[in-house]
Amino acid sequence: MTYTKEQILSFLAEVSDPEIPVLSILDMGIVRDIIMADEMADIVITPTYSGCPAMDAIGFDIKMKLLEKGIQKVKITHVLHPAWTTDWMSESGKQKLKAYGIAPPQSSSARINRLLFDEVTGIECPRCHSVNTKLLSEFGSTACKALYQCNDCKEPFDYFKCH
Repeated sequence: MTYTKEQILSFLAEVSDPEIPVLSILDMGIVRDIIMADEMADIVITPTYSGCPAMDAIGFDIKMKLLEKGIQKVKITHVLHPAWTTDWMSESGKQKLKAYGIAPPQSSSARINRLLFDEVTGIECPRCHSVNTKLLSEFGSTACKALYQCNDCKEPFDYFKCH
């Protein structure tokens, strides 16, 4: 049976990110292309950063999901260019992150304003929604996150760093 890109995308929406299970790999924006040729599904993915340890697990999960759906020939192609950016994350993915307790990445324009005008962090606490927050460490629970603390509710939280 021949599958369409739309069908394969619906299958890939069921593949969770291994580090943030509330997000699919589509929410993360790491699926760059689907190439169908001779009943082979070539899934082109870009890591969130070049040393991302989750990419092997993601490739395995993609293959298992597509095998489960009846696609026998699956190839995973990793591409590093263009580099992944948090701008590729879906808006629904960013909302899922926030509901999960991780502050989602800010838009490019918000980052630029913070740098140019030395604004307060503006990173919204995912618990109480205050923007009165401070950076505790550039390094959070994973390399793609930073650790912040809310000055109002005093709770620490991860912030998904912008790339």
